[in-house]
Amino acid sequence: MDIEDLRPIFLFDALSDEQLAELVAAGEEVSFDEGAVLFHEGDPATSWWVLMEGRIDAVRHAGRDEAFVMMSMDRPGQWAGGFRAWDDESNYLATARTASAGRIFRLPSDELGRLAREWSRFSVHLITGFFQTVRRMDTLSRQREALIALGELAARLAHEINNPASAAARAVDALEESTDVLGTSLASLARHEVTAEQFIGLDGLRRELVGATGPADPLALADRETALQEWLDRRGIKDGWQLAPQLATVGATVEWCERVAGVLDESAIGPGLEWAAATLSAQALLAEMKESTTRISRLLDSVKSYTQVDRASLQLVDVTEGLESTLVVLGHKLGPEIAVEREFGAAGQRIEASPGELNQVWTNLIDNALDAMDGRGTLRVATRVDADELVVEIADTGPGFPPEVLARAFEPFYTTKEIGRGTGLGLDIARRIVEDRHHGRIAIDSRPGATVVSVRLPRPAAGSEPTVQG
Repeated sequence: MDIEDLRPIFLFDALSDEQLAELVAAGEEVSFDEGAVLFHEGDPATSWWVLMEGRIDAVRHAGRDEAFVMMSMDRPGQWAGGFRAWDDESNYLATARTASAGRIFRLPSDELGRLAREWSRFSVHLITGFFQTVRRMDTLSRQREALIALGELAARLAHEINNPASAAARAVDALEESTDVLGTSLASLARHEVTAEQFIGLDGLRRELVGATGPADPLALADRETALQEWLDRRGIKDGWQLAPQLATVGATVEWCERVAGVLDESAIGPGLEWAAATLSAQALLAEMKESTTRISRLLDSVKSYTQVDRASLQLVDVTEGLESTLVVLGHKLGPEIAVEREFGAAGQRIEASPGELNQVWTNLIDNALDAMDGRGTLRVATRVDADELVVEIADTGPGFPPEVLARAFEPFYTTKEIGRGTGLGLDIARRIVEDRHHGRIAIDSRPGATVVSVRLPRPAAGSEPTVQG
């Protein structure tokens, strides 16, 4: 091609012959047929495209639709791309699909930037400043959203850990008292010269109560405590009012105490019962501590899985694990009137993805579903395989989206939540992660009492194993 091919195009009418010659030398003419794709949405915008002849549709993916046409280029001089002339991180905003045969002029973005700086440095400063300002505002907004999410995660973790941590602390305090009683009761048994046979008999009776507990009903437990205290008082055992509740809690009965009395001398019955109650209490407290610390450990494992600490950014992922860890992290929002239904038809199916980013998607979608139900309803989390896609559905029984809200659901900064509760970035971030980062699709199907957000992620082709990149 030569400068006469570009001369009729209005975009270049202010350029001199020398400038047009530079432009022609730096670029190239590309011929295309109908149905061709010149570049894809989300790819680096490394070229500037100027239409010379034909028609090109700018297509974007959104919702359940395969694609929709944002705009059409059908007039010579209309252009697209080239953003990396001004910003090194810019990508194409849509896919360029040709609607007819034609020709287009392609110029590398770095050459566009070079020529623009040589011909009009002032204009380049303005354009570059505009791009940097927009990117800075976008970055700050996303950083704010990330900090809010981090603060919420820390608050959720603190809330979830507080109960088992408090239980473990209480158990430690009670265990300290039990060990003191163990020491004094053993010393008392020694002073009463309990024989080896008697101690073995006492220990055998104690073992019968291992794992036992008192009545669950408070009134029944109080009745047992009263009966035990009366028995202890009749035996002349000191401080029976303190020992009776301990014995009732570990499952002892009056009949069991009579059997202890049949093994020990009269003077050793009190210390023997104290030792048995303290031993059983210590075992129960240790079990409680184990349960509490195990729960804390599981919570931390879930959070580690959720945040993907020390994991590669791209790896083989079973999305079921991410969904489960997200439900754990959001556990404090799952009140008693929220039912959770799990339908994991794709458990074990793995895709190549960034698990941390997908967990952010699940968090946004599940959190929105819980907010929509306002503390009452059914949350359904489901996975299934559909041909070459893995489908994740987050459904709720909330009031649903009005049509005018549904039409704008994925717009950045659009929110129906009150000020301070939402930034309007949750669904936009989810869409970008799913569509731009994972080449998937996200859609909302909403009606009163049944809102379903579906995420479709590509699966590896049959017989092939995806390549994991660190």
